[in-house]
Amino acid sequence: MATCILLMGVAGSGKTEIGRLLADRLGFEFLDADAFHPPANVERMRQGIPLVDADRWPWLDRLAAEIGDRLAEGRGLVLACSALARRYRDRLGIGRPGVRLVHLDGDRELIAARLAGRRGHFMNPSLLESQFALLERPSEEERPIVVDVAAPPPEIVNRIIAALDPA
Repeated sequence: MATCILLMGVAGSGKTEIGRLLADRLGFEFLDADAFHPPANVERMRQGIPLVDADRWPWLDRLAAEIGDRLAEGRGLVLACSALARRYRDRLGIGRPGVRLVHLDGDRELIAARLAGRRGHFMNPSLLESQFALLERPSEEERPIVVDVAAPPPEIVNRIIAALDPA
């Protein structure tokens, strides 16, 4: 089984909720990539300004280091991170042994409705279109587990666990 699970998806796909539940079930540490954004990135997103790659590289490098630390220590990690483009997933080290990619996938209308009802998060719902425009669905060589987010969170976690360790 993987010791680092990267949950990817657009804003509102449930990365944080699913990630916490999954980490709890597996006995892994949970990290939310949003907590690693520098204040300038948070302010841009709050204002509805999409990040550009130059904004993302230091953030992704820091997350890649967190993954590397957990792998070196043999500690389990669930990391919730948008990782929408292949180049971002590559930067995070998806190809490393022990790292597994889970794509929380959902339809635009469902995710837009979730974002509209979300309170207390810096991500401006107006950025959802830019998120879908940036999304590069994982390729087969990335060995993704793809899960539809329309199901209830406990069911999504069950599906991920079953796919991680097929009987």
